[in-house]
Amino acid sequence: MASYTKAAQQWATFARAWYLLDAKMQPPGKIAAATVIRLEGRHKPIYHALSDCGDHVVIINTRHIAFSGNKWEQKVYSSHTGYPGGFKQVTATQLHLKDPTAIVKLAVYRMLPKNLQRRTMMQRLHLFPEDVIPEDIEKNLLQEIPQPRAVPKRLDEYTPEEIAAFPRVWTPPKDFRRK
Repeated sequence: MASYTKAAQQWATFARAWYLLDAKMQPPGKIAAATVIRLEGRHKPIYHALSDCGDHVVIINTRHIAFSGNKWEQKVYSSHTGYPGGFKQVTATQLHLKDPTAIVKLAVYRMLPKNLQRRTMMQRLHLFPEDVIPEDIEKNLLQEIPQPRAVPKRLDEYTPEEIAAFPRVWTPPKDFRRK
């Protein structure tokens, strides 16, 4: 009976798990950093750089990512066709409008180690622009990766009780008039 439990334990150790990550209001670099750990398998105790023990990662809401500052207009993605005059430059906004998953895909691809396993790891990355996931992928999901950055609540999401309980910095006097 001991060999049966060891076999099950070994299978569970090497099995590929499926993780879900919600990219809504998250910077692409933080998403990529959390994703690469799971794709490489660095979260597992059996990790070795030469072994392919990474898991699948499903990222939803890539259409709703967030850049800090003015990066939507200032960040430039460059490529070259290989032909003379084939240098192309696209801003983050233009790339995001063309393909909502491209920015996250490029961030993860560039953060993975530059070796022969990179393409294999990228095959285990599944990107979706909205929160709609195909059923065959959804049934495989085991765990959700916590969002790297806390998402603040919008003003219309607060209840009237929360607004009334919020501490006031200044209370206007009775005879106060706005101009």
